[in-house]
Amino acid sequence: MEVKIENLENKTMVVLSGRLDTTNADKFQQDIAPLMQGDAPDIEIDCTDMEYTSSQGLRMFLMLQKSVTARKGNLVMRNMKPNVKEVFDITGFSNIIRII
Repeated sequence: MEVKIENLENKTMVVLSGRLDTTNADKFQQDIAPLMQGDAPDIEIDCTDMEYTSSQGLRMFLMLQKSVTARKGNLVMRNMKPNVKEVFDITGFSNIIRII
C-alpha cells in the first residue's frame, strides 16, 4: 500500500494505491494518524488505485471518519473500484462514509 498525503488550503488529499490488509494496516495507521488531529478535518481520499481493503482497513477508515466527525469535518472517498465499493456496501460502511 502506498499512501500520498497532500495538505491543501481547505482540505487534505490522500491518494491510496495497492492493497490495504493485515500486512500493512499498522503502517497505514501511522500514515493517517496526523489526519486524526489538527485543524484540517476535511479529507478527500482518492481510491483510484486501491485494489483491496480488508477488515483492518475498514477499521482504519472508521476511526478516521469518527475523528473527522468529532472535529466537524467531512470525509469523502472517491473513485473506488467496484470490488472495493462492494466491500463497503456489504459491510454497511457506504452508509457511514460518503463515497462519490
